[in-house]
Amino acid sequence: MACSLRKAITVCSVFQKSYSSIVAVASNAIRLTYNSTYVPQYLGTEFSISYENYKPGGVMFSRQFGSSRESETLSWGVSSDVVLLGKLESALRNHNLEEAWETYKDFKRLYGFPNPFLVDKLLTELSYSSDSRWLKRACTMVGSILKEKREMLRTELMTKLCLSLARAQMPVQASSILRLMLDKGNLPPIDMLGMIIFHMVKTDTGMIVSSNILIEIYGSSQQLTTKKSTCTELNKHNTLLFNLVLDACARFGSSSKGHQIIELMAQVGVTADAHTISIISLIHEMNGMRDELKKFKKHIDQVSVPLVSCYQQFYESLLCLHFKFNDIDAASDLVQDIYGFQVSHHEQGNETQPPKPCLVAIGSDNLRTGLKLRIFPHSLSRDSVFNVGRNQVLVMYKNGKLVLHNRALAKLIIQYKRSGRINDLSKLLCSIQKKGSVESNRMCSDVVAACICMGWLEIAHDILDDLDSEGNPLDASSYVSLLTAYCNNNKLREAEALLKQLRKSGVINASDPLLAPASMCELETESKNKLKELGSLAKGKLAYHIVEEMRAEENEASFMMHDLNFSIYFFMKAHMVEDAVRAYRKMQAMKIHPTVSTFMNLLNGYSSLGMYREITILWGDIKRNMESRKNLNTRDLYEFLLLNFLRGGYFHRVMEVIGLMKENGMYLDKWMYRREFLKYHKGLYLRLKVSDAKNDVQTQRIEHVRHFRKWVGLD
Repeated sequence: MACSLRKAITVCSVFQKSYSSIVAVASNAIRLTYNSTYVPQYLGTEFSISYENYKPGGVMFSRQFGSSRESETLSWGVSSDVVLLGKLESALRNHNLEEAWETYKDFKRLYGFPNPFLVDKLLTELSYSSDSRWLKRACTMVGSILKEKREMLRTELMTKLCLSLARAQMPVQASSILRLMLDKGNLPPIDMLGMIIFHMVKTDTGMIVSSNILIEIYGSSQQLTTKKSTCTELNKHNTLLFNLVLDACARFGSSSKGHQIIELMAQVGVTADAHTISIISLIHEMNGMRDELKKFKKHIDQVSVPLVSCYQQFYESLLCLHFKFNDIDAASDLVQDIYGFQVSHHEQGNETQPPKPCLVAIGSDNLRTGLKLRIFPHSLSRDSVFNVGRNQVLVMYKNGKLVLHNRALAKLIIQYKRSGRINDLSKLLCSIQKKGSVESNRMCSDVVAACICMGWLEIAHDILDDLDSEGNPLDASSYVSLLTAYCNNNKLREAEALLKQLRKSGVINASDPLLAPASMCELETESKNKLKELGSLAKGKLAYHIVEEMRAEENEASFMMHDLNFSIYFFMKAHMVEDAVRAYRKMQAMKIHPTVSTFMNLLNGYSSLGMYREITILWGDIKRNMESRKNLNTRDLYEFLLLNFLRGGYFHRVMEVIGLMKENGMYLDKWMYRREFLKYHKGLYLRLKVSDAKNDVQTQRIEHVRHFRKWVGLD
């Protein structure tokens, strides 16, 4: 609890400046879309009121805000509305919510709403409760006020309720309040919005609605404004707001939504800091976008040594993608950079120029319509609430430096062995060993020991020879281990040759009686226990990871799939649809199973060009693949399909996808779908009846539209 409170205080302290211009423009966008304000069923429908007669604390002004019904007079001459108001005020003063709520309901039923002062006080008391029962009643109260007396709800009051709902993990209700405030053009201040988002993104559903709200706020402002300054005058506090949502997208596996947020950052000019780049690394890794991630490397390699730990996730993700693309040379170069750039930074000292923000292209650098993301790799908030790096299994941060995990080293050994390039593996080990650190020397010894344990004695011998020829021989223990393994496997000729080589090079003591030729048979017997000990030590370390990686090793089709996916992404970004489709057909011809990324890349391209008919055709392929592969049933994919079918007017497909999402227990953001419907099909079939349809096709279409309108709450 204390940790969560500290994190909450941290978030509140960093969100400071106003963003009223963004809110105003986004609000205008929503009002252009709606004729009336939509209120969810648990809140109410529409609303309006005036504050002209309001005087704070004046309980005797209630009749001006209530209904037209005359108040009844009791036998002792006091009107019943005054009695109820006094009772309500007393209950609120004593924080008796039960009595206050019942009295409010009685007064509302008889006379309408009490004066705004008491309404404010009751809503405040309900909002400060941690009990979901009272928070739900606060939502009910807001709904009734919105329906009848809209102006009675102040921004501060709705902000309090929204924050309480978010803290109570009621993100759907909190998002509804936020959207109603956005419609009025009065979102909370940036610090309070940050607190609300901070609590909402703790759940999967909260992540969904938070990302959609962020897109509504900033996306709408980007579409409407013609003044660049309106969208680009964003500061580090907006960066933290985006970081909260991006981190949630990565945490809950919503990589497509995360990529959409990244592009939105580029569109509105939000600057990415060190935390943003780390989160982007995770999202690009999930989407298989290696070339997109590589664009950040030259900027990150220039950060100061104290910031190295912040980019552990970046190097982890990039190295993982090199392995996924079967690019052993790129992986080897990155490993050398990991061990080398920290040394070069130490030698340079403080001679480098002051850091400056820079731009990174999203998509091809040559595309005129491409986006540019503004990044500042040297920027890092001192008070951070992020814990990026949940998937770090290849790169570790140890003793102030980045080092390889045994799993990464196992992948390198396997790929070099498979391609018959042991000499290149030796060169890599020599390069790392020259850095002079204890970890680098231990790595070379571990590689030789693991090869011996795996029975790859010739490979171990070649590595020892290569290191020796480069002037970086290992200590005698590695040679003795190999000699012992030769004897244990009855390879006495190789053992004797190695022994002569060692004596000649002076690695071991020539007078050692244990290594005399006459003692070879005794060595064979005595070495078994040593070899077992070596195997037990290696198990759980490098040799163990080699075995595990060999079991999980990807095939050539998997490597090709990553290449083709990125080709489809690139071609669609460049609007080269025919080339993208050709890459997709090649994937089918090679019997490579398409992934979610494959279909998302195609859908994004078609959607950007308004090719909704092609999306309906692709939907057939998606469904066929879903029948045999359940991992394609993702919410990101369904949501994007639903939005595009809605925009294209394919309401039969819309209802089909809605049904599938319900079957899979996926949350559907009705507010967003209603907004899209009103944007593209506002007056569709409003006056046309089923009996007026000209044919069966139009009859079915009218019925599907009506079902959709009813589902989102329009009818």
